[in-house]
Amino acid sequence: MDTSDPNDVSSNIDGSNNPNALTNNGNINRNGSDDWKGVDEDSGKETFTKMNSSNNLNGAGSGGGSGGGGGGGGAGNNITNVSGTGGISGNSDRNGDRNSSNSTNSVNSERSNMSLSEVPINERESLFIQKIHQCCVIYDFTVDPLSDLQGKESKRATLAEMVSFIDLSHGVITEALYPELIQMFAINCFRTLPPSSNPLGAEFDPEEDEPTLEASWPHLQLVYELFLRLLESSDFSPVTAKKYIDTRFVSKLLDLFDSEDPRERDFLKTVLHRIYSKFLGLRANIRKQINNIFYKFIYETERHNGIAELLEILGSIINGFALPLKDEHKTFLLKVLMPLHKVKSVSVYHPQLAYCVVQFLEKDSTLTEYVILSLLKFWPKVHSPKEVMFLSEMEEILDVIEPPEFQKVMSPLFRQLAKCVSSPHFQVAERALYYFNNEYIMSLISDNVETILPIMFPALFQNSKTHWNKTIHGLVYNALKLFTEMNQKLFDECAQSYRNQVQDEKMKEKAREEAWRRIETLAKQNPVCI
Repeated sequence: MDTSDPNDVSSNIDGSNNPNALTNNGNINRNGSDDWKGVDEDSGKETFTKMNSSNNLNGAGSGGGSGGGGGGGGAGNNITNVSGTGGISGNSDRNGDRNSSNSTNSVNSERSNMSLSEVPINERESLFIQKIHQCCVIYDFTVDPLSDLQGKESKRATLAEMVSFIDLSHGVITEALYPELIQMFAINCFRTLPPSSNPLGAEFDPEEDEPTLEASWPHLQLVYELFLRLLESSDFSPVTAKKYIDTRFVSKLLDLFDSEDPRERDFLKTVLHRIYSKFLGLRANIRKQINNIFYKFIYETERHNGIAELLEILGSIINGFALPLKDEHKTFLLKVLMPLHKVKSVSVYHPQLAYCVVQFLEKDSTLTEYVILSLLKFWPKVHSPKEVMFLSEMEEILDVIEPPEFQKVMSPLFRQLAKCVSSPHFQVAERALYYFNNEYIMSLISDNVETILPIMFPALFQNSKTHWNKTIHGLVYNALKLFTEMNQKLFDECAQSYRNQVQDEKMKEKAREEAWRRIETLAKQNPVCI
């Protein structure tokens, strides 16, 4: 996010990153109609601290802004020509103003270094706000990581103190702190993410590739923890916070899910889940924005770092859907979740995707037919590891399928399973044969053995004779034994039918060879002259 955007919650009125640029003795002016309002609930736009012609900074020595953040000793920004009538008014001359300003800054610096537990209760809120302002200054961790180490450490310590204070205290989250804490979170976290470290290479493999970590994580981690403490506090009021946490805030939060740092995505997952659970009015918008991310990922980019985390959030959301399911939710399953199976990088997020699909089927079993047929439609043809994943997901689906729904899909399902059993890739064949170790699946097969055995027998019998892997031989014999125990008569009929089929194939092959020999003989007798 471009921090110079005047409509951005992380931008300051004077274009700098100093949150105290418009301060009076270190505090943002909150008098009159021009107070800082945060995110407007109705318009969806942020409004900022500003001063009109009636809001001059009065009093001797009030012209100096507070110093750099985190107690790091950055120079303060003097404010000039703030009012429409010619700047800062006061009774003293410039030297007196400057001396008084330096004295005030010194006092503010000393106060900001005090612990929150040391000050009287009636002064705690103002000190808390002062510390929040200090943490709004962004430090450089990339170009010059060793710059301003004192300021960086001071900001880290201040953030850690506020996290600990909210954890151990009650009644500390006052109404005045909501805009300050949310603005501080936005200033630190809402940013333009760096371009992908490998935009044209193979997709990221979490088991082999090292993730790109965020350099400013020592500060970012504490900012996330502080914001989570706010959301999880017993003092937290969604009614008050909804003025500042709106759809635009959620949109910027979702943009961060493309971060390459898995630590940040993990925090984002928790933050978004808390917002979803506490802000009922934002739920539909959150689902819609997540859908848009998925659509772009499936049909345009096929690259996004946070798909697994978003699916994990959706898994818990789906679990809470009321019955009967709305058409919106069914459409999401069939138009978003199922097409996610066809993306090349599905292995990165497949466990979360399979969980979401199964959650839907546990809610509404009538969706099973559409889900299984969609999965068969996207079934991989030449990618064996992906085929193993699909077999695992299909078994999870069969674990929750109802018998009437099973009968609707058993023929196309077991035709595909027979192909997998015949696969020369032993892991694919092995995973398919493990279905016969599942008690519930075997009960479904037993109830429909007249349909399933004729489909499966040729693949099983052929593999028992020709497959190169000994483990597959053992699994095939086990499956054939189970079928024998289910229906010996049908098994014998299938065996005889298979032998007849093999004999017919041999006769056809022999007839084909004889036909070619006759053609060759005729060709020799009647050579073509060129």
